[in-house]
Order: sequence, then structure tokens, then C-alpha cells
Amino acid sequence: MTRVTGSWLDSDDTQAVMAVLEAAGHQALAVGGCVRNALLGVAVSDVDIATDARPERVMEIAAAAGLKAVPTGIEHGTVTVVANKVGHEVTTFRRDVETDGRRATIAYADRVEEDAHRRDFTMNALYARADGTVLDPLGGLPDLRARRVRFIDDPHDRIREDYLRILRFFRFHAWYGDPAAGLDPDGLAACAELAGGMDRLSRERIGAETRKLLGAPDPAPAVAAMAQAGVLIHVLPGADPRALPVLVHLERAAGVPPDWRRRIAVIGGAEPAERLRLSKADQRHLERLRAGLDSGDPIAVLGYRHGHGIARDVGLVRAALSGQPLPRDLETEAARGAAAVFPVKPRDLMPDHQGAALGRKLQDLEARWIASDFALTRAELLA
Repeated sequence: MTRVTGSWLDSDDTQAVMAVLEAAGHQALAVGGCVRNALLGVAVSDVDIATDARPERVMEIAAAAGLKAVPTGIEHGTVTVVANKVGHEVTTFRRDVETDGRRATIAYADRVEEDAHRRDFTMNALYARADGTVLDPLGGLPDLRARRVRFIDDPHDRIREDYLRILRFFRFHAWYGDPAAGLDPDGLAACAELAGGMDRLSRERIGAETRKLLGAPDPAPAVAAMAQAGVLIHVLPGADPRALPVLVHLERAAGVPPDWRRRIAVIGGAEPAERLRLSKADQRHLERLRAGLDSGDPIAVLGYRHGHGIARDVGLVRAALSGQPLPRDLETEAARGAAAVFPVKPRDLMPDHQGAALGRKLQDLEARWIASDFALTRAELLA
């Protein structure tokens, strides 16, 4: 018998929520990512609980036990139950009645097997009781142990229910799959055949999945498979993933954590800000990366103009795209530039220079100072 354990399950708040449901005669099962990650030895961030109790009944049970219940997604069967100030999403077993490739009309179910069949991958259809006993209604444990991302039942059916599952297939392989074994061939073939359905999805959903995919420790094999299957073109037309494995290698060599924006910069593609619905902050970050790549400025100058992080990332992307070794002094130069302070202030040039003339003079002196590798002093510049 397989069991899971961990503070996520053993905590007083999780146990309290599960206990009140069970005491009322209902099932209470941890489900999905928390069970999957615990079995893989990966950190658990959220605990989702599945139950055969209907949402209204969940709220009644919680209120009777003195727990706060919030109908955060009651139209989808989800109630957030708060114990010890920690919220837990409790969702009633469901089955799909009708789907259109983007969203589903659901009905409540009484059996865990019905709930499992509406999920995407076998490794996500794992449940655990409060004592840690794992329930595997669809045979997902062997797939999880083999680190094989496999659709439940027919991949075509699962994808037609929600075309975002195409991207999730590649994202889950990047995070949890065995890179040596490759992607599940049936799932990959279905993704290639149905890739055009992704054009029906909102760009917000595509962007969120793409950011998660590119944030994986090594997304290169999954992204290469996306390109070969004709999926990447529906996400970022014109993107070229060939330099991505080089970038991942350089990141590891430099001890730099993954950053999906850096990976976007190296694979390119048309209008990423629009196609992935990037926030204004992420859009500005990507624009600074691209400006640095286009400028040809030394790393120290980029550090001065854009900060240490942008300068370092431009150096990484330049090396990945050119196939050249990473500069040994990359971090030093990025930090040196970021710490440099232009020694001349506007007041140093006044009242001889005013308005636009003052701005032009400052720019001229700053250019001379940068050309000197930040060596010219204030006195030398003003002389």
C-alpha cells in the first residue's frame, strides 16, 4: 500500500478540514498536485481536497464545526474552508457533461472514479486519505514512478475537452517527465494532430502556461518537441528553440536560476508581449533585454544603463545565440557597471547651461565618461 506524508498533510489545519467532512459521513481526499509532488519528493505549495459532499453541504459542515467557509468558486463546486487562518479549496467530485475545447459544463458526482476521469493526466488523478493512504483509481502510480506524462484514456478526447491541455502536456513533461524516455508518443501525436485548436484559447491562458513551461529547470526538450509537433508556432510564431539548450547549460554553469523572460529572449518569436499577454513590468523587462542585445554595448555599460540582472542576462543570451563561451568576468563586469555613478550633476553645469542645452551637455559628458570606462573624474569632465 502506497502512502504519502509531509507537513502539508499532517498539519493541524489540513487534518481539521478533512476530519469535519469525514465526521459528517463524507469522503475527504487530498488530490492532484499535492499528492503527485509528495510522491516525487517535490515541495508541496497548495493542498486541494476533493469530496462527495455538495458545496452547500460543505458550507453547512464547516459552519457547524466553527470553521469559516467562503464560496470562492461555488459555481464550479469549490468552497474555501479556513482552519487556523489557512484556506483549503474543497471541491465536490465532478464529471463533465459538455465541453467546447475551452470550458466545461459539469455535474456533481458521487464516486472518486468519475472525478478522476475528468482530469488530464494519470499522474494528476491520485488521491490521498487523511492518513496518507494513496488511492489510484486510474493506474497513475506506475506512470508517476516512470515519470511518464500520459493522458487519461484517449488523448484526443482529453484535448478536445480543453485545448490548453496541449500546452500542459509539454509543461508537465518539462517539470516531471523523464527527459531520457522522451514524451509519450500517443500524447505527442494527438497534440500534433489537434494543435490548431489552440487558436481558440485566450492569450491569457496560453501566456500563463507558457511562462510556467519556460520556468522549468530545463524546458529545452519539451520546447523542441513542441516545435517539431507544430505546436510552438501557435504559441509564438517565428520562435526558434535551437539555442535554448545552450542557454540552459550556460545558466547552470553560471549558477543562475531559470527565468522564463531570458528564455523568451533566446527563442524569439513575433510579438511575445501581445501573444502571451505579458504584464507591463515583464514587457519592459523583455524590451530591455532585447535593447541590450541589439546595442552591442559592453556588459559593464549594460550594467550601468539597465542594472546587474539585465546585463548578466544579456551576456548569457549573447553567448547562447553566438555559440561563444560565457565571459569569465560576466558577473564582475555586470556588477561593476551597476555600481558606477556618473559624477556630474545638473547643478555643476548651471547657470552656464539651461534647458535643452543643459540636457545635451549632460549627455555629451556622460558619453565621454562611459567611453573612458567610467574612469574620468568630475573635475576632468568639467575641465
